[in-house]
Amino acid sequence: MTQETKAKAVEPAEETDGRRRRGQDNRARIVSAMLEIIRAGDMSPSAEQVAARADVGLRTVFRHFKDMDSLYREMSVVIESELRAIVDAPFHSAHWKDRIVELVDRRAVAFEKIFPFKRASETFRHRSRFLDDDSSRLVTALRMILERELPAQVTGDPIRVEALDLLLSFEAWSRLRREQGLEIAQAVEVLRAAVRRTIEDVR
Repeated sequence: MTQETKAKAVEPAEETDGRRRRGQDNRARIVSAMLEIIRAGDMSPSAEQVAARADVGLRTVFRHFKDMDSLYREMSVVIESELRAIVDAPFHSAHWKDRIVELVDRRAVAFEKIFPFKRASETFRHRSRFLDDDSSRLVTALRMILERELPAQVTGDPIRVEALDLLLSFEAWSRLRREQGLEIAQAVEVLRAAVRRTIEDVR
């Protein structure tokens, strides 16, 4: 094969790689734009808003995402990855009671991070089976983490487990922060106290 033939064979491959990289870059920019808009407080951005923020055409948005549900799905994947990095981090405490209280602190960080995105998901959830399933997966994953840290004498007490699951839920955090208007430190203090009282008589 001559040098000229080799060059012609390489050019299409380079063009294909370039298009793929541009496509990946555009997709990432679209998701990032969606996250930025929601983080800024718009709970239900339009495709046009996302395209403008990402500095791409509307057709480009729908080339990568067939509908807004698909874009919410991609957003959820990014948020779930960030959330898991927080909630799955190793515990500092050795005793199980201290680890359960520690869950309050780490979930406070995680829930504050995902607050705007959870609100956006709730806005769109009634139109999206994926987001409904996504919310259920989060509840299940958080409960599994809790149960993993509980001793047998607690897991054998369904009422106590349900109480702890509620206290450590996003819904409890949201209620304290939004409806009751507590600052982060106040909400953490309330939940720590409630968790301690729930498990204080367990030996």
